[in-house]
Amino acid sequence: MKYVDVKEVFAEIPDEITLAVSISGCPIRCPGCHSQYLWADVGDPLTVEAVSAMLESHVGVTCLCMMGGDQDPAEIDRLACWVKENSKVRTAWYSGRSELPTEISLSNFDYLKTGPYDAASGPLNVRTTNQRLYRVEAGKLTDITHRFWK
Repeated sequence: MKYVDVKEVFAEIPDEITLAVSISGCPIRCPGCHSQYLWADVGDPLTVEAVSAMLESHVGVTCLCMMGGDQDPAEIDRLACWVKENSKVRTAWYSGRSELPTEISLSNFDYLKTGPYDAASGPLNVRTTNQRLYRVEAGKLTDITHRFWK
């Protein structure tokens, strides 16, 4: 699994200073995707060492959000587990799948976004979206998608 870029963002996870890691090799390939460059298998390997370096060089972030990685959910889960065990940073995963894969352990995440982009439904910040953002609390998913709506 590879990543293309890393950005500090404020809009992906409510109330968090998020380090968003864009993962390439997306198998979902949603029509109308705004990040089609992530469909190709390009970039640098996303390893524990790479994640560690990212966190060390972005002091002050409160959440690491892996954007994509649907081609290897077990690796996404492993990296999230490492972050949980080795930092105070919260973890999030943006998946294009409609349902969470069995390889994902809720205990490794604080936030999970599910759902492919559907142009007719719109993105997370509109009420008609098919996508959902959940806060993971005590092993349960609480839908917080409404936090994006104006």
